[in-house]
Amino acid sequence: MSADSASRVCSTWARRLARRTSEVLPRRADWAHVRPARDLSAGLMVGLVALPLALGFGVSSGMGARAGLITAIVAGALAAVFGGSRVQVSGPTGAMTVILVPIIAVHGRDGVLVVGLLAGLILIGLGYAGAGRIIRYVPVPVVEGFTIGIAVIIALQQVPNVLGADVQADNVVVLAVRAVRVSIGHPVWVSVLVAVGVGVSLLVLARIVPRVPGSLIAVGLATLANTSLGWGAATIGHIPSGLPAPALPVVPIGDLTSLLLPAIAVAALAALESLLSATVADAMSVDQRHDSNRELVGQGLANLGAPLFGGIPATAAIARTAVNVRSGASSRLAALTHAVILLLVVLVAARWVSEIPLAALAGVLIATAVQMVRVSSLTALLRSTPRDAAVLVVTAVATVALDLATAVLIGLVLAGFFALRETARAVRLDEVPLLDGDHSEEEQSLLDEHIVAFRIDGPLFFAAAHDFLLELAEVSDVRVVVLRMARVTSIDATGASVLADTIRRLEKRAITVLLSGVQAQHERVLRELGVHDHLAHERHLFPATPEAIAHARLHAARVAHTPAPRH
Repeated sequence: MSADSASRVCSTWARRLARRTSEVLPRRADWAHVRPARDLSAGLMVGLVALPLALGFGVSSGMGARAGLITAIVAGALAAVFGGSRVQVSGPTGAMTVILVPIIAVHGRDGVLVVGLLAGLILIGLGYAGAGRIIRYVPVPVVEGFTIGIAVIIALQQVPNVLGADVQADNVVVLAVRAVRVSIGHPVWVSVLVAVGVGVSLLVLARIVPRVPGSLIAVGLATLANTSLGWGAATIGHIPSGLPAPALPVVPIGDLTSLLLPAIAVAALAALESLLSATVADAMSVDQRHDSNRELVGQGLANLGAPLFGGIPATAAIARTAVNVRSGASSRLAALTHAVILLLVVLVAARWVSEIPLAALAGVLIATAVQMVRVSSLTALLRSTPRDAAVLVVTAVATVALDLATAVLIGLVLAGFFALRETARAVRLDEVPLLDGDHSEEEQSLLDEHIVAFRIDGPLFFAAAHDFLLELAEVSDVRVVVLRMARVTSIDATGASVLADTIRRLEKRAITVLLSGVQAQHERVLRELGVHDHLAHERHLFPATPEAIAHARLHAARVAHTPAPRH
């Protein structure tokens, strides 16, 4: 490459980078929809709802309640300012804690913080690359399947805190079983009472008065009863007030490579959950339309900021976003207010927060898991088609048995397989009239001349190629086969290769193959596989069917009058 060419390439990339940067940076128009009274009220409501969730998810991740609060404050503020949705609320989520538990078990606290930083860089890169549109290609059964799986995992993770059992295990199912075994011999009824009371109260209040922060009320009453009545239920423990000074986590360079794969999984989950949440927010709002690429950049910056203060990886939270919208939020001020409310809690109320019973947070998280499962949507998918039901169930089971990233991959592969099978079934290879309209006599005369035509409808790709070969291989007692290609929607390399092989087999049986109506966009694939050039050389390619008919008749007549070779 010459110096001038290199300079032009660099200049082009620089312009693209500058354009993308200008697209993802905050702008004055972001605050055009501010309604102070409504936004401040909504932010206060979301802050009250988010407080017990941030504490609970911090504890369940293994990083501690304070890490959950810091994440909600720092990530919530950064995503509110830089994100692509003006009503979205970000922070720690149950789905993210599921991924973080094995990471902290293997790599420790600093490992989790480094994973957050790497995931933030990956998310920013995805946003700059324009990958925000990926959400359009994730099937609904996959989303519902891993949501159900996450809900099950969250519930199982809380079983030890509900039963007051101090047990450890890598697998959530094993963890829950061990907790039950321990509690049979030494039941802690106070923990069970607190967890069940908080969980049931939250679900009841959410149904009766959905605009009231039921989780905060239930947790507050449980904390008051535990301290004043001396129940003795285990509490969160000491939480230092104030935010720590920002600092980079220390991890040996050699460990960075082992943390890359977990970081990719965290980034993938953050992208998927954030874009899903933004889509839900769009559906709930009249005039809200998010910018998916800017949302990825905003979540990336949030995940860069939170670990610097000791927080965990974050993502947009569908439940908190829904509360924000239902509370009347109209701009980013609401999500920013939610972060300020939580900051005030850390600054002035850390002592009271430390008295919250772990069983109360367990009740909140189990109730949250129950609310994550939308029964109407689940029932509809299970009844829709067997393939949708299969994708949903397999994804959910894989989420619980394996991990989220693997489960989503399995779900996508399975959904893709079913989609390919349905598309392959839509491909038709029909013997049809060579001319349009009612030409029965003409058709019969052509058959008498040993000419037959097939029309291929739909995509000719690897899933349908085998059947295509078998059908054409059965052609007999003909001299010319005309393949009408005008209705072929797409051709891949396998389809073109099978077509070439079919033509060679028919020609070995002295059957001439003519192609008509090949679309321009398909010529390149046929040319690469040798189909196009071979037929063009033999003058067996025609723009339309009438020309193919004329040539077929001439060829059939010539063959009919050609004496058979002597042996």
